[in-house]
Amino acid sequence: MTRLHLFDLDGTLIHGSAAAIEISRQLGLEREIAALERAFAGGELTTAQFAERACALWEELTEAHVAAAFEGAPWLAGIREVWADIRARGERCAVISLSPGFFVSRLLEWGADATYGSAWPAVPFREPVDPAGILTPAAKVRIADELCAKFGLTREHCVAYGDSLSDAELFSVVPVSVAVNADHHVSEIASHAYAGRDLREAYELMGNRT
Repeated sequence: MTRLHLFDLDGTLIHGSAAAIEISRQLGLEREIAALERAFAGGELTTAQFAERACALWEELTEAHVAAAFEGAPWLAGIREVWADIRARGERCAVISLSPGFFVSRLLEWGADATYGSAWPAVPFREPVDPAGILTPAAKVRIADELCAKFGLTREHCVAYGDSLSDAELFSVVPVSVAVNADHHVSEIASHAYAGRDLREAYELMGNRT
């Protein structure tokens, strides 16, 4: 095994959207989550504060809502095929996201070797969010290092895929990165840049063929 592929979720694997937006859509709370997203993007909320407010919004959330949000999200095409090719090469792939772990973990069924998301209470919520369990952009680097140790690799073996400021720290410490439908925070520092709706095309920028 020579590579560890690290994928962001919101805006990267999900085109133009995020887990929180898709979940909120199922509850008819698009306007409310949009306001939280703007506040977070503007630096007015920390990741923990965003999670606490989103949890309060989602007081009626059920597993059925989560499943519908996951199934209805605008996923990039070719995710399963890319991950199958990575595994066939003897390499590994993981998803590291600030979004709720109960959403991110569903990607294990698509072929990810590991998924990491923020630790939210179980659905339906009976407990508040624990701020200590909510991931930050810096946590992506920590988790990448933990995965490297688990698989006997180093940062030099990593490839990161992301789209925004939350991926910038990880992009800065790995040798190869792919900006996927990205903003300037990562497109200006990435090894490769891709705009489109098929993960296979982004993957092939590094010379891979699925």
